[in-house]
Amino acid sequence: MLNQDWRQHLYLIIFESNTRAGRNFDIALLAAILASVLTVSLESVDEIKQSCGIWLVVAEWIFTLLFTVEYVLRLVSSPRPVRYAGSFFGIVDLLSILPTCLSFFFPGTQALVSIRALRMLRIFRILKLGNYLREAETLREALRASRPKVTVFLTVVMTVVAIVGSAMYLIEGPESGFTSVPRSMYWAVVTMTTVGYGDIAPQSVLGQLLASALMVMGYGVLAVPTGIVSVELARADRHRAEQRHCPHCLSVGHSDDAKYCKRCGNPLAEAQTESLG
Repeated sequence: MLNQDWRQHLYLIIFESNTRAGRNFDIALLAAILASVLTVSLESVDEIKQSCGIWLVVAEWIFTLLFTVEYVLRLVSSPRPVRYAGSFFGIVDLLSILPTCLSFFFPGTQALVSIRALRMLRIFRILKLGNYLREAETLREALRASRPKVTVFLTVVMTVVAIVGSAMYLIEGPESGFTSVPRSMYWAVVTMTTVGYGDIAPQSVLGQLLASALMVMGYGVLAVPTGIVSVELARADRHRAEQRHCPHCLSVGHSDDAKYCKRCGNPLAEAQTESLG
């Protein structure tokens, strides 16, 4: 019984932020995450690394040790440790401590600890920013609904890239920098996305005409996915508004920030928020 109470108390501190101890723990964790990311960033600057590189390495190992202990405590206190380990934050917590250990075998991998910045997403739960969580859920629904259309569109785009890249390889050839079909396809992707590095450019009139057509087509590459996702976002907003109804007159269509029914004037039920864990 004592062991169970200890685990429950530890769970409230580590996973919940409703208590003072839990909130202080989360704030200290966020401060440590920011400090660790800053440490790795400073270590990449040669001037700073030469003057105080050893201290930055020591600090990084201290942060890694602290995050390792925290990860173990989360596994110990969680009622479902396997579920936590396989969750989004469980995977991020594990990945945040691996790069420093891997640096023994693969030098330079410690720079990957910047993935710890993903742990800052817990700030939405700590600060009770429920509106942001609801908007994130709406965005996720819109992206999921857009996936079939965007997949078809990207398939068409990649087909065009393959055809144009092959044609440009035949038109220009190695003397203009189009040394292979894959390199020509790389040029097509850069051109279609309107990036335009300029490392490869067509020299012949026919090649320039084909490039001009691809550039014009590139505007559609940017516009079409944006339009698809925008439509799905609007649809998800309407669906969410329809789901929020007045418990008194059962009218629907209330906005998220509405506190009273627009029809009968009675208070609306509080919208449910989802915890980030």
